[in-house]
Amino acid sequence: MEITGKIKKIDETKTYGASGFRKREMVITTNEQYPQMLLVEFVQDKCDLLNSYQIGQDVKVSINLRGREWVNPQGEAVYFNSIQGWRIETLQAESSSEIPPMAPVENFETTSNFDESEPDDLPF
Repeated sequence: MEITGKIKKIDETKTYGASGFRKREMVITTNEQYPQMLLVEFVQDKCDLLNSYQIGQDVKVSINLRGREWVNPQGEAVYFNSIQGWRIETLQAESSSEIPPMAPVENFETTSNFDESEPDDLPF
């Protein structure tokens, strides 16, 4: 899956536990009618992918959705979801001058596949 938007925040890499688990989080604001601020986490060697990005850049992030179950001390199952990034790239602004013009159409004939003598029974 992919999400696109503008980088709102990039945190520093944090290390957890004796094993040295690394995690780095970023917030991306989507470009849609109702923009969403999504927290995306990068783990282990993927943390370094964010080094060359800055707040305000338009990016496309390839993600995986992750879900976990945790059983609390009362024995009840609680579920958590996360968005995990694994690739990020800068979006290039597309200008209309980069779109090649359409070739002119020559010898174009309009053909009709219906009998015009039949009455039009459509309500519009």
